[in-house]
Amino acid sequence: MKKIDKLIINSPYEEPRQYWEYVRDTREFVRQDGRRPAGYVVASESSKSFDDPGTFIEIKLVNTIRPRVKKWREDGYPGIAGITKRLLQHWQDPEERKDRRFFFCQLEAIETLIWLTEAPEADRTGIDISGDGGDFSRWCCKMATGSGKTIVMSMLIAWQILNKAANNKDTHFSKNILVVAPGLTVRNRLSVLNPFDKENYYEEFNIVPSGLMESLRQGKVKIVNWHTLAWDSEERLAKKKTVDKRGAKSDEAYVRDVLGDMANATNLIVINDEAHHAWRVPAESKMKGVKKEDIEESTVWVGGLDRIHRARGIIRCFDLSATPFAPSGKKANEEALFPWIVSDFGLNDAIESGLVKTPRVVIRDDANVDENLRSRLYHIYMDATVKDDINRKAEEGEPLPDLIKNAYLLLGKDWKAAKDDWEKAGHKIPPVMITVANTTYTSARIKYAFDHDAFFLSVAGLVDLCDQEKILQIDSRILDKAEAETEEAGTDGKKPEENDDNQTKEKRLTKKQQAELLRKTVDTVGKTGEPGEQIQNVISVACSAKVGMPKQLPTLWACGHLAASYCANRW
Repeated sequence: MKKIDKLIINSPYEEPRQYWEYVRDTREFVRQDGRRPAGYVVASESSKSFDDPGTFIEIKLVNTIRPRVKKWREDGYPGIAGITKRLLQHWQDPEERKDRRFFFCQLEAIETLIWLTEAPEADRTGIDISGDGGDFSRWCCKMATGSGKTIVMSMLIAWQILNKAANNKDTHFSKNILVVAPGLTVRNRLSVLNPFDKENYYEEFNIVPSGLMESLRQGKVKIVNWHTLAWDSEERLAKKKTVDKRGAKSDEAYVRDVLGDMANATNLIVINDEAHHAWRVPAESKMKGVKKEDIEESTVWVGGLDRIHRARGIIRCFDLSATPFAPSGKKANEEALFPWIVSDFGLNDAIESGLVKTPRVVIRDDANVDENLRSRLYHIYMDATVKDDINRKAEEGEPLPDLIKNAYLLLGKDWKAAKDDWEKAGHKIPPVMITVANTTYTSARIKYAFDHDAFFLSVAGLVDLCDQEKILQIDSRILDKAEAETEEAGTDGKKPEENDDNQTKEKRLTKKQQAELLRKTVDTVGKTGEPGEQIQNVISVACSAKVGMPKQLPTLWACGHLAASYCANRW
């Protein structure tokens, strides 16, 4: 197999000019000129081979829009408002952007939204964006994780509020922005979208031209966790044992509760972060293979927006997601993809532009490993000695396959080398090894193996990885529960550590408080002085998006066990 000699082949600040294409017949990667067409790949139904290139499915709408936006850009953005033109010039001014250049994918995403809103109607002839079946329209920007979605959100908010402040009668824009997050962890991070936040992105990344911050602060940005959109139906209330007989809230009462200080606002703009959680459940509401909780989350999220739209009006809903698919209960197909995707910068594009962590097979240069084992480690999830074993219900104490044990030994050596380097450089926070397991059973076995040194790490001098105080196992059920809570952990007004009884801290905490502590630990991995500061070994179950690694924290990523391939990434 011909290997890629240079993975990063494009500048992150320019439109991609080349891309790698895998040719299965010759088992080689070929560098192609031009830009990779917008689309995605699904596994071929008839093939189970590890080198199956899959079937490429084009996103026709994006491939139609791209060249029109490019020509519009080259023509000087005809048709746009004066404020919009000032923003676009500011975002691309070499003098203004000496230290904070925006990536091409960020500019293209916001340009596409502006083009759809402000470009001459003749330029947009034939552009038909399908909806989700609801009464408000949605446009989605598909952006790979790590390509800077929050920056695009801040650009979007500035574009909307500043235009409305300049011309209050323009119905394309709004001063009232509702941002919906997929959990408290993400919601807390999105506080930078609030113009009044001391660490707001508008000033930190010089998004708003000098003199316009006060105009921006004329608008309101409300950031909520999706759980905030939940409501009690008549059916649910009937099941509750309560003396409150007031019944379900009206749309008006519901909106006042959800929007709070923005309750009187009308004609809102909504931004859905990680919008793949917000899909409309089909009328039959029965989807084989889709978890009940996923359906419930989607129902609450989109249903809540429906109620807001009925009561206040939503001008438009902007979705941002790396994976804008609605689960269909079937194998991935074209129908599962959001049909309102208008721009696309996928994972391969982001890797080739140097925007995201780069996969690296876990084989150190000094390891005496033959090519056969090297290949088995790279495709560990397909290995005959692994595949069946980790796809069954097993007790936590059951030994893991030898190949996985060996893989952890190799990865452990890599982690230890990084830890030693960091300590010599004066870093007080350790590198983090992350495992994404395929099931809770596999996760439990891995945690048990670390707790009991079943990988024989002590023999290899890697016993630090077995320190239970520095291992974080994420149980998605508990984490989801924690995400639904908003109260701070603590008993009778004190923090847990301030209670002076003789019980252990774990026993003093209620289940609710333990869930909150878990959420805080997950949210603060690598942050000095926080619960997650010294975590160095994270074990999760296909929920790595909820593990919020600070961007300044280098990590080692153990991606394996039926996730994709076994690799280690360095920041």
